[in-house]
Amino acid sequence: MTSNREGMRALGLTVAGLFLVLPPGMARAVVPPDSSFFSTVHIESADSLSTVSDGDLWPSCWSDDGYLYAANGDGRGFTMVEPRPDPVYDIAVSRVQGMPGSLTGSTLTTQIGQIWQAGPYNRKPTGMVCVDGALYMAVQDLSWDFNDAPNATIAKSTDRGVTWTWNTSTPMFGNYVFTTIMFLDYGKNNAWNTFDSYVYAYGIDHNWRDSFDNSVPDPTKLYLARVPKTSLQNRAAWQFYTGDLNGNASWSTDINLRQPVLQDDRRLYVSTRAPSGQPRDLSVISQGGVVYNKALNRYIYTSWTEYTFEFYEAPAPWGPWKKFLSKDYGGYPWSDTKNGGYSATIPSKFISTDGKTMYVQSNTFMGGLANYNFSLRKLVVEPRVATTPSNVRGDTVNLAIPANGTRAIEKSAHFGNLSSLNNGYLNDNEDSWDQENKTLDWWGYTWPRNYHLNKVNYTTGGMFTDGGWFSGNLWVQVRQNGQWINVSNLRSSPYYPLTSAAGANRTYTFTFNDTWGDGVRIIGTPGGSAYFTSIGELSVYYANPVTSGLLQDPGFENQTSNAVSYPWYVQGTDAKGIDRGLGFSHSGANNGWIRTSSRNWNALKQDVQVTPNTNYVLTAWIRSSANVVGGYFGVCTVPGVIINELNYGYLPDYTAKTVTFNSGSNTSVSVFAGFWAPGSDSFIQVDDFSLTRL
Repeated sequence: MTSNREGMRALGLTVAGLFLVLPPGMARAVVPPDSSFFSTVHIESADSLSTVSDGDLWPSCWSDDGYLYAANGDGRGFTMVEPRPDPVYDIAVSRVQGMPGSLTGSTLTTQIGQIWQAGPYNRKPTGMVCVDGALYMAVQDLSWDFNDAPNATIAKSTDRGVTWTWNTSTPMFGNYVFTTIMFLDYGKNNAWNTFDSYVYAYGIDHNWRDSFDNSVPDPTKLYLARVPKTSLQNRAAWQFYTGDLNGNASWSTDINLRQPVLQDDRRLYVSTRAPSGQPRDLSVISQGGVVYNKALNRYIYTSWTEYTFEFYEAPAPWGPWKKFLSKDYGGYPWSDTKNGGYSATIPSKFISTDGKTMYVQSNTFMGGLANYNFSLRKLVVEPRVATTPSNVRGDTVNLAIPANGTRAIEKSAHFGNLSSLNNGYLNDNEDSWDQENKTLDWWGYTWPRNYHLNKVNYTTGGMFTDGGWFSGNLWVQVRQNGQWINVSNLRSSPYYPLTSAAGANRTYTFTFNDTWGDGVRIIGTPGGSAYFTSIGELSVYYANPVTSGLLQDPGFENQTSNAVSYPWYVQGTDAKGIDRGLGFSHSGANNGWIRTSSRNWNALKQDVQVTPNTNYVLTAWIRSSANVVGGYFGVCTVPGVIINELNYGYLPDYTAKTVTFNSGSNTSVSVFAGFWAPGSDSFIQVDDFSLTRL
């Protein structure tokens, strides 16, 4: 799609980026490892299935009667009384029937739990579970400003949600400890728990949501408890996890000995340009839900921040937990086609038979969008299976076509339209404009199997006054066994300029040594004052080896010392070398140089294989001192008969020089850049050579 980004910004539409940034002093911060369990993951950019209902949170359970029971806060549930009562119910329970796309419901009661804390507090439902035909609900006190949750208790219904009972004399949990309770969803009537007779519950201290208040203790820890299924309302029967983060479980009835089952100290949106009062420095552990995906034999925790969904998976209720997706929905205000939400849960009733399709329930009254009902968006996963690449070479076989199970991935997406990356239209625009000063940005794909690959065509999107281009450290990475690694011998044609000169909807071909993987991405530093990049299209190939003889180490980035080394060599006796990380390069960290006071000829050269009788174009970026007049750049035979060259003189700034030539009968040629010294101190600096076949 083509979009007017400036117009959207005038309306206040923003997208916040997502990147792992830890605040100062957190050198020992705990961040769970990335999961390699799934090969591809895709979640819709906005809710696609809604119901006629009103409220937020909606923890739910699947009862033995086949219905889903759900509890909302701050709304009318499925009883749509008009006008909306004021104040609305702070809590309600509803029975929901049907499946995604045809859901209806009816509200049963608003009389559940009580407020324990004096002052401005509401009742809020945080978790539900169905066991032996009874319904249980965790209810907490939540302050009107949503910033603290001091107490919680468990209510029980034996008549399918109509009436509820609880200990009215004291809360089960207090003093802000384990007061946001989420029950593990083990399917219909808890029947998927065939391992023991416990009900499992996860808990958060102090608050229910992401915290940007650093005074809140442990906002990044998730705790676990278990209780015999016959004793959920007996506080003395609860046992708390005292094991470690590696899934080595132990238990104690002393809540003070509890240890986190998951800890994630990431803070998101630490460096932002967001207006004053906008969320920033967000922790990632919040009230959501944990569900057992029986078909995949995996436990999935769905959390959220003000701008993102956070997904984790584990082989057991106690872990070890790994993160498998951080989905960025962007800054406020959101749109109907791209929005996040809070209290994300996955109802077990709606998981497909093969476990690969799930529905995430979330809702919001944030960001100017009143998506305030029981609503769902599809989550599709593909477990990783070890595969051997078997695709054959083909210059026109685009591996990124949707038919291959391709899933687009991104750092952040301004418009939420990733389908434009591989729809065949080069004039589209998606970009990563947001409110964060990102240090890395990327666009790419993952697949459900491994492929051979050696080429990526990246077509830019729009160019804007404040960004749209990569400004540095641009590279291609492939994913192998769940890890992203750099490709080797990366070359660009034409050379990507790392400025706005990259241009709108221009295609750059990146070639690299044959490799393999089940994912690929272009990654680098975003440019402009708004730190974002753009994209129109991204295609991926396992191309024929027509580029096998082209330049190696074209930007001198693989040079490991200050001396010129293979594949480059020198001609002439005067001083030459490599500037490594000195800030003299055109791009990257390194460049080549020649400096002399003689009247000699000196050059940097590389021999390359070519196809006979073929046209080529050779480009390099050159800078020279003011007294250089006898500079020459070009190509010659090996041993040294000039095929084509051009003369250059004083070049105060790096300037692209280009020559074209036909290889004639040659199977190899030498490319060179050098100069006849004028007899006084003089120099040239060279970088970013490119040799491509026309």
